[in-house]
Amino acid sequence: MFSSRRQARIVLVLLVLGAVLAAVFSGASYSSSSSSADASASGASSPWLRRLRRSVLSEGSLVAALPAWAHLTASFLLARQAPIVVLRQGTLLGTIRDDDDFPQPLEAFLGVPYALPPTGERRFARPEPVKSSSRKIDASQYGLRCVAGSLDGNDWGEDCLTANIFRPTGTRTGQKLPVVVYFHGGAFNLGAGRFHNTAALLAWSEKPFIALNFNYRLGAFGFLSGELMAASNMLNVGLYDQLMLLKWVQQNIEQFGGDPNQVTIMGLSAGAHSIGHQIMHTKKGGRPLFHRALLESGATTARAVYPPDAPLPSVQFDEFALASGCSNVDRGQMISCLRKQSVRTVGQASIDVFNRYNPSDRWAFQPVIDGRIIRVAPISDWESGTWNKVPILTGFNTDEGSPFTPTRLDTSEEFTKFFKELIPALSESDLEELNKLYPDPAVDRESPYYDDSSHRRWFAVQAWNSSIRPTAYHASAGQSASVFLYHWAVNTTVKGGASHADQAAYELYNPGIRKISKTQNLLAGYLHAYFTSFVTTGDPNAIKGRYADRPRWAPFTLEAKSGTMVIGEGNDERAGGDSIGVVARMGNISYTKEECDFWWKRTILSES
Repeated sequence: MFSSRRQARIVLVLLVLGAVLAAVFSGASYSSSSSSADASASGASSPWLRRLRRSVLSEGSLVAALPAWAHLTASFLLARQAPIVVLRQGTLLGTIRDDDDFPQPLEAFLGVPYALPPTGERRFARPEPVKSSSRKIDASQYGLRCVAGSLDGNDWGEDCLTANIFRPTGTRTGQKLPVVVYFHGGAFNLGAGRFHNTAALLAWSEKPFIALNFNYRLGAFGFLSGELMAASNMLNVGLYDQLMLLKWVQQNIEQFGGDPNQVTIMGLSAGAHSIGHQIMHTKKGGRPLFHRALLESGATTARAVYPPDAPLPSVQFDEFALASGCSNVDRGQMISCLRKQSVRTVGQASIDVFNRYNPSDRWAFQPVIDGRIIRVAPISDWESGTWNKVPILTGFNTDEGSPFTPTRLDTSEEFTKFFKELIPALSESDLEELNKLYPDPAVDRESPYYDDSSHRRWFAVQAWNSSIRPTAYHASAGQSASVFLYHWAVNTTVKGGASHADQAAYELYNPGIRKISKTQNLLAGYLHAYFTSFVTTGDPNAIKGRYADRPRWAPFTLEAKSGTMVIGEGNDERAGGDSIGVVARMGNISYTKEECDFWWKRTILSES
């Protein structure tokens, strides 16, 4: 007979297996492109069951305590739990994403290739589509991030063109859920798709959708420019990576349960800048690759977009070639030389040249006018009236420029010098007008900035907002599809104010933010509700849910007296204050029209 201890272990195993078979798989079923079961809403949301499932299925302490034979059973259950999707490129073996703060587990397919590895002769070239295969693809781990920022660790490499897809547990092929594709930011030289917790955006959404983030080539690998690259048809290949991803989504997303006719593209900073270029990239007679766009703190007009033979990108190309060890070869052999160099050599050269110009709006390795995906200077593109006219939600933070400007600009001379170096094409009369628009409190007691000890810096900081607003102004005037504009005003730090990207944690309904205070919880809840409603329906008001009492967000129009959703105005809790401000209200930004007009008329100066 078995010992009492062994009997207890067997009973424990039987209880676990019974619970798993009877409840876990009814709430988080095995699914594939051809087979899945309906989720049990009550079971999936039961706290004790979720704890049990996590203990069993995350290779935690309970599984570790089982005897050897039970490990085989647990392994079988784990394999059955893993979601499967069959694509033309192979069979994806996914995993379960069940974070502690998620209300429901998600199915995840990680590191899925959407293009061939851009290595060897494909370095610097436009991406090529993946090939058909019957192989099994492990989609349970994130792939490599693209070469950028740092070469520490072993999580980076050139074979990085992969996507990460998340879906509600039990989603079936043909379910036709809306799709959200997230474009990461990072000045086109930093970041990775997995750095954005897109899964959290989905996990807390009150309407299900398919969520996806992805990598695209960065730095010199994705945005090396200059006359030589233009002659070789190798400009903006990072943008072409994005285009390839959107085509891959159209071809494959139905297998994940998504609807290729309900695709929203969403991004922050350089991600929003990228989306702006994809909006402008039209093709007659082609099937639309996306149907809604959400741009956070970024736009095509938010940074200089030069011709490839402009002095600055030409100088930066030469600096990169020198750092890569290819400056002494014949010009016609330079690309071949760069392709033969190790990925570490080229990657470090890219990082070094970028850092030389950072932080500044004169960053190296940026999108350039190539006559194809970027036909002309962005402001001219808007004025042409030709773009993909889809519903747009866009916005800015009060102090967008705080990470990119010097710590103090306290005199008119420092202020003028800063902008002269940033945009050398500004004339003396331009600089004089700039000083009139942002009057110096040291000489003008009527200045609205009189009480601000760092006044000159804040002028520069707030000037960044003007470059983001043209999307709302031009789109609302030139299309019938709705445009929604927000102004994020929550002060996060004393010096930074409402800085660039501060809203990102709120849109994900971040638990750390929600725990700070009741007001911070509302700010996160409102923003997440607005955003998830827009990405799934095209209207930030359509999905009511937990925050049904949030203010109605009216579309932006040039005629509207109150056309901007202002979020967190007056709130300084995180900056050490005690003001909760106003969570959300419809407001007006006409007070900055003169400043906006100044920058819009001169945008072309930084693009030529």
